[in-house]
Amino acid sequence: MSPRFDLHTHTTYCDGKNTPEEMVRAALAQGLSCIGFTGHGYAPYDLDCCMTREGAAAYRAELAALRERYAGRIRILCGVEQDYWSDEDTSVYDYVIGSVHYVRHGEALLCVDNTPEIANDAVTQYYGGDWYAFAEAYFKTVADVVDRTHCQIIGHFDLVSKFNEKKHFFDERHPRYVAAWQAAADRLLRTGVPFEINTGGISRGWRTTAYPTAEMIDYLRARGARLLLSSDSHSDKTLCFGFAAYEHLGDCLITRCEDVF
Repeated sequence: MSPRFDLHTHTTYCDGKNTPEEMVRAALAQGLSCIGFTGHGYAPYDLDCCMTREGAAAYRAELAALRERYAGRIRILCGVEQDYWSDEDTSVYDYVIGSVHYVRHGEALLCVDNTPEIANDAVTQYYGGDWYAFAEAYFKTVADVVDRTHCQIIGHFDLVSKFNEKKHFFDERHPRYVAAWQAAADRLLRTGVPFEINTGGISRGWRTTAYPTAEMIDYLRARGARLLLSSDSHSDKTLCFGFAAYEHLGDCLITRCEDVF
């Protein structure tokens, strides 16, 4: 049986399509015991996707009201997805998903997951077209995401490959790429923080498998990682999207919300 909770969701407070209450109702319709909201924390370089500071305060207030309204029916958690480069205070949230959406090159912040054209242009301009160098910079940043964000969940570990399945910018079996992600994984494994298996790339049509890849999941499992399923849902239609495909992971998969933190 798939876990009956989803801890990575977005709403109209950031770049999601539905209100928090619509997401709660969808979670109830699916029989979930818990839903965790993780609006993108304020980041001045990512204003198209993140919550404003005023919006973040309203988000917390609305979730507090919903928690009271739906008490006894579903557990509602107020989290935040904190980008690596954001300096916003996260102590006001129940938990943090630590994610890397940008790579820094000098003074420039280069977006990893906006569009394939934007990513490829950045690699061309700043890395001379060397996607492996871009991936190495990305995974070097990811390796530090727990120390930087003090997160309780590691977000979409290999987001740098979001567009690769359709555009095939690089070979994910290349020794440079493998060495980069394994070095990041090894450092993060020492923290004991769980990695999410994020199905958002599948529901949005970019991938046919979750983040991280099956090879990465096998590597993490063999080294004692804790894993949890999350949908990174931006719609009430995609909660718990594709979870059933990962039920086979067995004991390494966290199946109770209470065991995440």
